[in-house]
Amino acid sequence: MIWKQKSFVLEDLRTNGREEVDKIVDKCFVTLSDKDYELKKTIYQECLKLRIPITTTDCPELCTFTMLSTYVKGDFGLGITTSGKGCRLANRMKREIVNSIPSNIDKIIENIGTLKHKIQKEDNIEDEQLNDLIGGSEDDSMTTSKLNTLIYEFKQNKEQKKLKRARWLSQIVEYYPLSKLASISIEELSDLSSNYNNEEFNGDDSKNRLLDSDDTRKNNKLQKVSNGSAKKGSISLIGSGPGSVSLLTLGALSEILSADLVLSDKLVPQQVLDMIPTKTETFIARKFPGNAEAAQNQLLEMGLKALDEGKKVIRLKQGDPYIFGRGGEEFTFFESHGYSPLVLPGITSALASTIVSDIPATHRDVADQVLICTGTGRRGVLPNLPEYNTSRTTVFLMALHRVVELVPELINNKKWDPNLPVAIVEKASSPDQRIVRTTLGNVAEVVQIVGSRPPGLLVTGWACTVLKKLPEGSKYIVEEGYQNIQHDNEIKSFLNLLK
Repeated sequence: MIWKQKSFVLEDLRTNGREEVDKIVDKCFVTLSDKDYELKKTIYQECLKLRIPITTTDCPELCTFTMLSTYVKGDFGLGITTSGKGCRLANRMKREIVNSIPSNIDKIIENIGTLKHKIQKEDNIEDEQLNDLIGGSEDDSMTTSKLNTLIYEFKQNKEQKKLKRARWLSQIVEYYPLSKLASISIEELSDLSSNYNNEEFNGDDSKNRLLDSDDTRKNNKLQKVSNGSAKKGSISLIGSGPGSVSLLTLGALSEILSADLVLSDKLVPQQVLDMIPTKTETFIARKFPGNAEAAQNQLLEMGLKALDEGKKVIRLKQGDPYIFGRGGEEFTFFESHGYSPLVLPGITSALASTIVSDIPATHRDVADQVLICTGTGRRGVLPNLPEYNTSRTTVFLMALHRVVELVPELINNKKWDPNLPVAIVEKASSPDQRIVRTTLGNVAEVVQIVGSRPPGLLVTGWACTVLKKLPEGSKYIVEEGYQNIQHDNEIKSFLNLLK
């Protein structure tokens, strides 16, 4: 770089650049005062002709790029701009954002990058396959619909098995608490793959393994009783709601704060997990595609072990434990082993989703009933779907990853109206909530276009257009963000005082 102190003339734009680009300058930074506005405008117009990037102080209309307030730590980089509205404000916003991210963000990025490289090399995965699962090397790579692609747990082909570790890494990146990503190891992913090999594992084998260990547990209990050291453990099945801490019940919060061990669903969002005291042991379920049954039995084993040690165990479930949460199965399991669970309800996403998406699930002369269904039966089969009812609002959980199969079944075999309004509600009541409004006939195509942001569900019925209608001629519209985020932050600040 050469510093020249001289009066500016337009010709300088053509004569002070590098030889490789015929002396045209690479960039232009204009810091003239407001009284020189006409000159600034002239410089801007000349830069446009020469295709020179230009930024002009306090004149966003005369800029083709803006300077960022930046933060860099390792391979993590953050840039904030107010588009010329105030550099001090940009710096303040940068500090606020930096304070909200994990202090080990550099280690997180380094670790995930290392894992991605190792998995690709060791498992001989092509770039395109890896990018579909984990994301490309470009930071602005678009969201795809492939994150939760349906994998039949007990019928995986050779290609699906090869991609198992990559698929699980993508799930960990999406769902696990951000601060924990720095410590995930290649050995953990490899152990998952070997411990739950789908060729050798099936649900019955795992249940038998649990039953076989009952005698050992009983012997351990008898030994503790004889030593006078027995302490009765307790188990609670807790619904954590759809995502917002303001929708977490006081009963659920009380149980979370007093737990020795929290066994959490992978879908429980970060803001709820943040309510768990740092001293409390926490385990996130590894219910990744193709590993649901194995992961469920792993949680049961861990829960029983902790109960036998006299610990208070919290099984933290998204939504409500008894609405497609396997709560009844877990109640029966623990009760059969001598532990009667406490069950606390949570607000199911099936109902909360209609609130956050401005859909009155029941509305006079439009919808007089609500039905909650699953889009995925046991072991991945398509369930028995309901017949069409024009006056019903139907909510499908666990359906978006197989919407290509679901929609034809509804329209062709169950006689549903392809023009029926629907709404995809993703991450309901979370800060990065997204709502996509379309029609039943278009929803499969729309999912491919906009990608997937799990967890999500599908709300169907004419109630979807009572308060908000799809614009004329539009195939779909997308609404980003949760409107009550400020209220949530106030509630979270209050709840943090209770910790």
